[in-house]
Amino acid sequence: MSQIEIKQLAFSYPGQEKKLFDQVNLNLDSDWKLGLFGRNGRGKTTLLKLLQNQLEYRGKIFHRVSFKYFPQEIIDPNQLAIYALEQVTTFEEWKLERELDLMQVDREILWRPFVNLSGGEQTKLKLALLFIDQNDFPLIDEPTNHLDLDSRKQVAAYLNKKKQGFIVVSHDRQFVDEVCDHILVIGKAQISLYHGNYSTYKQEKQLSDNFESTQNEKLKKDISRLKKTALEKEKWSGTREKDKRGDPRKKGSGAIYDTGHIGARAARVMKRSKTLEKRMKNEIQNKEKLLKNVEQIDLLALNFQPSHQQKLLRAEKLELFYEENRLFEPVTFEVERGQQVGLMGPNGIGKTSIVEALFGNFSGKQSGSVRIPAKTKISYIRQNFEYNPGYLTEFARDQGLNYEIFLNNLHKLGVERSVFTQKIENMSMGQRKRVEVAKSLSQPAELYIWDEPLNYLDIYNQNQLIKLIADVRPTLLLIEHDQQFIEKVTNKIVQLKR
Repeated sequence: MSQIEIKQLAFSYPGQEKKLFDQVNLNLDSDWKLGLFGRNGRGKTTLLKLLQNQLEYRGKIFHRVSFKYFPQEIIDPNQLAIYALEQVTTFEEWKLERELDLMQVDREILWRPFVNLSGGEQTKLKLALLFIDQNDFPLIDEPTNHLDLDSRKQVAAYLNKKKQGFIVVSHDRQFVDEVCDHILVIGKAQISLYHGNYSTYKQEKQLSDNFESTQNEKLKKDISRLKKTALEKEKWSGTREKDKRGDPRKKGSGAIYDTGHIGARAARVMKRSKTLEKRMKNEIQNKEKLLKNVEQIDLLALNFQPSHQQKLLRAEKLELFYEENRLFEPVTFEVERGQQVGLMGPNGIGKTSIVEALFGNFSGKQSGSVRIPAKTKISYIRQNFEYNPGYLTEFARDQGLNYEIFLNNLHKLGVERSVFTQKIENMSMGQRKRVEVAKSLSQPAELYIWDEPLNYLDIYNQNQLIKLIADVRPTLLLIEHDQQFIEKVTNKIVQLKR
């Protein structure tokens, strides 16, 4: 057991006035299996970089552990996997094989080109490499991207077998529930540490938010009452002062009673009014402080245009082949207007290949049929979104988007307006994914096809999409590995089988 101690940590990126971290103090235990949460842009990956001393900061970070980061960069993915991994770090082959055995992964993948492995296989190899030296402290950033349901369970079981601690960033709530015993949350205004898993954190955070929201409603009522009282007192004071002076519009007008008494009383009332005003301002400031850590989730807009067609998509006895290898058993399914259909199956079975076949882009052999009515407006979230080019203005024009709706959705998804002037290729992966999602939301469409939309999205974004789909009920074909999301947004499942 070793301590990771953070004292008075302050950090901001060059050119940014607002500090990402300000006077942060934390004590972490290297035996903890710590889940790191927070909205995208709050600094989760930045904190991992600060622990590795990759960025300049103010304050102190004390530790006696050696940090290792996932995902590791593969220099030459065209090599056999074992040689590609040797370029990352030195290791003994038997130790790597030991970790693969613990993860129940076939050792033969070491002798295939890394580039030809599925995303899930690549992830498992990198995780095995991370845990070879059991004296290191792993920093695991988004390990569940591209993992199917079975692979997520496989990796979760693997991490549970580990005696050493780690920090893991993941937006898969079920995965974090299974592997973590502490949660660290980077909130709007503070960093909070919880003992327990994600469910424990969620329960405690909900209680805290409910208390703050209740207090806020009470405070707003108090402020409304104070404003009314202060206005009445100020109005009375002004009237009495006018009585003291008389009405200058009336000839010969003047005060006919004790003006000294009126003036003194008016002054007292005015002083009271000022005291009330000061008290009111203090109450307003307290209100702002009170709600500073409650996350506000904005509603997204979807440009859904229901079709007059009843059936938007039909696949009949569809089979896809690469050379002589059939990807899945013949499948027949349809997507009707207003249905949300989940296309399920393990990694590599051909879910994305079906989407390619729908668009006429599948490069292998095909039998059976797949039909979409002519001129159907389709909006597509691609799994490979990394190559959206240029500035947002150019991108919106090329994609035929309403620029205002596009930017509003992008901002509601959590992208700061200061990022809007950057080229898309210079944005973070999370920001680039939000560009892809905002594009789809903003396109006029009768049918939505979303291929792993949750990769790189935080939990708040996931809840936004769940709310949006529940409210609008768009016609949707969905490929996704997050079980909770699938259960909440789909009303029909198509299961692919080998």
